[in-house]
Amino acid sequence: MKLSELPRRTAATVERVEDQMPNDAIARRLRELGFVQGERVEVMAAGPIAAEPLLVQVGFTRFALRRSEAARVRVATTNTGEPA
Repeated sequence: MKLSELPRRTAATVERVEDQMPNDAIARRLRELGFVQGERVEVMAAGPIAAEPLLVQVGFTRFALRRSEAARVRVATTNTGEPA
């Protein structure tokens, strides 16, 4: 499941960040910010217009991400441990 599809207030674990093109600067930056395999992540809220941006918590830090940025992050829900 993509982070952009994760329901609000549902705990998940980062599986990977996918590059959309070679040398994807956004994907690289997401990894630098802590979106790495095994890290806990949760969508806290969504903006009022077209649900943009998403307020995402990774570890103890919160970030505002566009849906297109969040779509690069693959997650598995932690409720079952199975990929969603």
